[in-house]
Amino acid sequence: MGTIKDLYLTNDNSSRKGSGNSDYKETYRPQFHYSPEKNWMNDPNGLVFYEGEYHLFYQHTPHDTHPDFGRMHWGHAVSKDLVHWDELPPAIPPGEDGAIFSGSAVVDKNNTSGFFDEQGSGLVAIYTNDGNKAQPGKSQVQSIAYSKDKGRTWTKYEGNPVLFPAETLDFRDPKVFWYDESSMWIMVLAVRDRVEFYTSPNLKEWSFASEFGSDISGIHRGVFECPDVFRISVDEDSSITKWILMLSVGDRNGVNPNDPEPPAGGSGMMYFIGNFDGKVFTLDETLDSFDTTKWVDYGSDFYAAVSWNGIPNEDGRKIWIGWMNNWRYATTLPSKEWRGKTSIPRELQLRTYPEGLRLIQAPINELSQLRKPILSLQDLTIKPGMNVLSDISAAKAEIIAEFEINTAVEFGFKVRKSSNQETIVGYNVSNGELFVDRTKSSTIDFHSDFTAKHKAPMKPEYGRIQLSIYVDWSSVEVFGNSGKTIISDLIFPDLESRDLELYAIGGEVRVVSLQINDLVSIWGNETV
Repeated sequence: MGTIKDLYLTNDNSSRKGSGNSDYKETYRPQFHYSPEKNWMNDPNGLVFYEGEYHLFYQHTPHDTHPDFGRMHWGHAVSKDLVHWDELPPAIPPGEDGAIFSGSAVVDKNNTSGFFDEQGSGLVAIYTNDGNKAQPGKSQVQSIAYSKDKGRTWTKYEGNPVLFPAETLDFRDPKVFWYDESSMWIMVLAVRDRVEFYTSPNLKEWSFASEFGSDISGIHRGVFECPDVFRISVDEDSSITKWILMLSVGDRNGVNPNDPEPPAGGSGMMYFIGNFDGKVFTLDETLDSFDTTKWVDYGSDFYAAVSWNGIPNEDGRKIWIGWMNNWRYATTLPSKEWRGKTSIPRELQLRTYPEGLRLIQAPINELSQLRKPILSLQDLTIKPGMNVLSDISAAKAEIIAEFEINTAVEFGFKVRKSSNQETIVGYNVSNGELFVDRTKSSTIDFHSDFTAKHKAPMKPEYGRIQLSIYVDWSSVEVFGNSGKTIISDLIFPDLESRDLELYAIGGEVRVVSLQINDLVSIWGNETV
């Protein structure tokens, strides 16, 4: 096996940069995840595909590395392939109407709004104005804006706000989609301890339809945020569908502090499987009894994920992206020029298992264009003390492995390793747990809760464990058993910490297959 000292390779001419002069080589800067060139970002917003472009909007403070909630903008980036991104100027700025909080965007292809008489269709953004003064005591309201030039410029609707809260101060993060059966727009909105559904024929006039979640015990640790609702095929059979309701849960905001918090603490995401008739979401108790909360991710750093609207039917995928951060320590991250990034985009599926229907997340196929193969192994037995990867150095990589459980009590990978740093991605056989241990991963003194080992229950399938691991300059995303179990965590190792180890403890484990690839920088960086 030849020595591979460095895996930083030059990208091809399709690589793109942001709007300014950053070289995207700053300490901890992600090399195949989107991050803004400068300053703060949080929730992805307004994800929509239109005329060949994927739009990524996001909560953005363009003037500071900390969130300035009173002057929050919609940041903006576009992509042809969901991998390489062009950062554009902020799309929707705050004004006298208040800050621009989270929301969604849709393609109004039938011009139901009346904004697009000349061209017939365009983009409409639906968002929360925070600090609105239209009605005293009702700070959070819903407003809309429209674009006639593929999202490059936006006009706020002169009739804003289009929806006021009845009573609560938490009334935000609208996700809007078109429902064919009733020829209506549907809005799902986070309202403190529940979500509320509204309907509209034109995106301007909204009627209350129903609410969900206030009476379900055990799910109200924090305020609900960033809901999403969509229809999805079961076992990739288009004739059988279910609806999934996604909810993000804030960090212990006092709705019910006795309810269980997300698996890794702080903020997190849960999902519900059921049915939706255009007005009411009904939990599916027959196929999927609600015995325990279904968590989307068992790591600390996957939050506020929402799905893309407008993906063509011929594509057929449901794709989403999340914010890689946690409100418990989000404002203290050690990156200096920028603070906040997205996960890799993920395809969502719903599959049947003995225990019921479960959400599956898989890295999108488009990431394969970044691959530069490094190593491929098959049918290899790993014993304690061995490291067949001792000659490989990787600060970013894709690791795809399948193991057959033998006598080992624990096995896995140590990534971003040096004499005093390592992140462990492992499987505990006796406990049946996938885990990420970042207690020695990196710079960890910026917050007391960052040092942690995150665990997720995961049973072997036919005596085997499958792992797909995505390591970047400041994160690791682990997809266990073909995406059934996910752990997403930030890490902040030294750039020099790039050794790699495949280990076994207490016995042997058989490597059925192992593929390690470099993922070329999406920013076109030369060797660092």
